[in-house]
Amino acid sequence: MSMSGEAMARGRRRLRLHVRGAVQGVGFRPYVYGLAARYRLGGFVANDPDGVVIEVEGERAADFVDALPLEKPPLARIDEISVQPVGITESDEFHIRASEQGKVSTRIAADAATCPQCLSELFDPASRFHLYPFVNCTHCGPRYTIAERLPYDRSTTAMRRFAMCTACAAEYADPASRRFHAEAIACPRCGPRISHGTKQIATAIADGRIVAIKGLGGYQLLCNAREDAAVWRLRHRKHRNQKPFAVMVGSTDVVGEIAEIDAVGLALLESSPRPIVLMRSRDMLPPAIAPELSRIGVMLPVAPLHHLVLKALNSAHPRADGASWAIVATSANPGGEPLVIVNDEAKRRLAGIADLIVTHDRDIVTRADDSVVSVVAGRAQFIRRARGYIPEPIRLAKSVPSVLAVGGALKSTVTVIRGNEAFVSQHIGDLDTAEGIRFFEETVDHLLSTLDIEPVVIAHDLHPNMASTRFAEASGRRLIAVQHHHAHAASVMAEHGVAGPALALVLDGFGYGSDGGNWGGELLSCDGARFRRLGHLAPMKMPGGDRATREPWRMAASVLHALRRGDAIAKRFAMQPQAARLCAMLDQPGVATTTSAGRLFDAAAGLLGLCPVQSYEGEAAMKLEARVRAPRLAKDGWTIENGVLSLFPLLERLAVDPADGAELFHGTFAAACIDWIARAALETSVTTVILSGGCFLNAILADEIGRGCVAAGLSPLLPRQVPSNDGGLSLGQAWVAALQLLEQQGPEGNA
Repeated sequence: MSMSGEAMARGRRRLRLHVRGAVQGVGFRPYVYGLAARYRLGGFVANDPDGVVIEVEGERAADFVDALPLEKPPLARIDEISVQPVGITESDEFHIRASEQGKVSTRIAADAATCPQCLSELFDPASRFHLYPFVNCTHCGPRYTIAERLPYDRSTTAMRRFAMCTACAAEYADPASRRFHAEAIACPRCGPRISHGTKQIATAIADGRIVAIKGLGGYQLLCNAREDAAVWRLRHRKHRNQKPFAVMVGSTDVVGEIAEIDAVGLALLESSPRPIVLMRSRDMLPPAIAPELSRIGVMLPVAPLHHLVLKALNSAHPRADGASWAIVATSANPGGEPLVIVNDEAKRRLAGIADLIVTHDRDIVTRADDSVVSVVAGRAQFIRRARGYIPEPIRLAKSVPSVLAVGGALKSTVTVIRGNEAFVSQHIGDLDTAEGIRFFEETVDHLLSTLDIEPVVIAHDLHPNMASTRFAEASGRRLIAVQHHHAHAASVMAEHGVAGPALALVLDGFGYGSDGGNWGGELLSCDGARFRRLGHLAPMKMPGGDRATREPWRMAASVLHALRRGDAIAKRFAMQPQAARLCAMLDQPGVATTTSAGRLFDAAAGLLGLCPVQSYEGEAAMKLEARVRAPRLAKDGWTIENGVLSLFPLLERLAVDPADGAELFHGTFAAACIDWIARAALETSVTTVILSGGCFLNAILADEIGRGCVAAGLSPLLPRQVPSNDGGLSLGQAWVAALQLLEQQGPEGNA
């Protein structure tokens, strides 16, 4: 009998496996190596353009296949494993091979916060990584923000300029090490270096100064969060008068001291993405952190440097009141422009803000802000999806043609569809500056090149004057325009795999309507790539046009005028220079109107005197929400006629205490929306209800409407994997465009 025949007789076999998912740069090959050794198998493992290719040979090859998905590394994500038998080679040794080249269809893992093992080494005097601010392993550290392209190898990252020392090279090559093929491995002898010591940084913060540090995805500004003067100094220098700051603390115990924490919030705080989590404040920090708001954004340390700074503050600079240190940690983006990532740029642009600028020599390839999440109806909801979550794809219900979607104008993202995966970019921000548009274009280029995709079509907003629309038109590619609120609804349908018809309640600030109007409070019927407008909020005049979006008192004046109380405008808003002339302006024909839910919130806040003029988008609505203790219902507070929902009966009663008014507004608006949806469900026999748009970042509104839908026998769906604001718009655009392409291909394209 030949050797191969003998091998087959004793059960020896060789299998080839292809593994797809987030399996590069997360310790997957070392894991496979160890698993093969456990089952005494020969063969090899290598990165390839599709993910990882494995061949195993031996009597327990089938056991290896069964075990492979069960014990994977913490950052690995397996989407698919294919297995096929191949010819036996009589190989008893197992090797890790060099990456195979070709058209890329795998992905890079997201950046991850310092793992417990690395944290232990960071503070272990016997470790060679003691106090080293770049310690990492295959379970943590930078990934997407340092990667230039796939496959994910050291030579294609920002680490290629750092030659490994003997000790690092030994760990990198040791299958038993946690740093086996850890592409970002580095130590004080061979790795990146920081410009200032931890003690110097901590002393500066303790002295009340503002410090800029280079984080994982960009520069951050830090200051003492417990010192009112330091926080206001940062606000003054950053020209950020009211918008809330995030706070970083060293442990969950400290989180519990400053905020109300539940199990879901705790799990989010401690997860490897380390997002900022919005929690109800215990009012233990200066009001300047989040002026007139009930919730604060809290995060735990992300990178080793954060741990080192907080440790130095608590040990070398103990507070007189015995409280643990809390520091403001906010994006270093002067003037609302994109996050600063380049050292020379930081020294130039942050010089007027930071007293100390801390740089290092590991480049950031892709900028990424901190992600922000809240807990709504007991589950996580994104406010901003960025570092720690990108570029993890959203799985779609079926494979569709490749599409690039370019989003909107505010809180911009872009989406690329590849097969049955939608890759939504990191938060880009607003496209109202040259720097913002440049970052947008960089993101498109990087995402397309990383995924190795040539899109069949570009999807864009219906609005003709958006920078993203102009970008699409200048591309020379085939275009598909998608209405703004349809895209909001479609983003939720895409992530939840909703194929059939659905009702959609979309509440936001502004979207260009199919009729060229200013939409924003819409009840839609959605089916596949099509939608129909069933109803909308009662139109309100916008005196001053876009200026009314920044000055809620104008929307309040519009309501008074509509209620035939225009003579009260001048006296009620006497502090506003234009108040005396506004009634006459509203009497004129041709004043712009809107069906916007965002402007409805502004009107309520303006009537209650909470926020006459906004310094940031959504300020009035957030301050209105902050006043709510328990939503209450105003009897007969709304009307519905011919699909038009009017809250004017409620608004007429809002000349009350701000807290009472806020509670009446939230409770009544939610009840009115539930009534509106229930009537449409009865008429259409559709029970699936999509809830989307920026107003659903309001936790009270989202919870009340969601629970009301369930009580009415309906099935509400909120966005969970992307924000409900315009950060999720590109996903919806991409999905609508992809479905249109499938329809045009006919039955074969839908097979």
